[in-house]
Amino acid sequence: MEQRIDTSVPERVCATEAARAFLGELRSRHGPLMFFQSGGCCDGSAPMCYPLDEFSVSESDVRLGAIDGTPFYIGGEQFAYWAHTQLIIDVVAGNGGMFSLDNGTGKRFLTRSRLFRDDELERLPAPPS
Repeated sequence: MEQRIDTSVPERVCATEAARAFLGELRSRHGPLMFFQSGGCCDGSAPMCYPLDEFSVSESDVRLGAIDGTPFYIGGEQFAYWAHTQLIIDVVAGNGGMFSLDNGTGKRFLTRSRLFRDDELERLPAPPS
């Protein structure tokens, strides 16, 4: 039996179906959106959801990818720690971050993660800028 080798490029950020559905609900209410992976302080390490262009992304922030066309950013220093990790955005019951659009909905986005396998790390492109 021939063994198939996965040559696809792994995504640095992806989402569960529940998170994608919730994101669609928020997009229908607020228009185009973006995510920024919070690095701590007030809202822990929650993925924060904002109206597109209402959060200033700095030159040191890294665009990890997009979820259903919604850009997803992380701070450069935080990315350095998580470069070997795939972020999996999920949604659970609870209160969202104070400034995030999920706040007050009874649901909140949650970041889960997993380490990339060695073969996946080899296929990852250079860190995005």
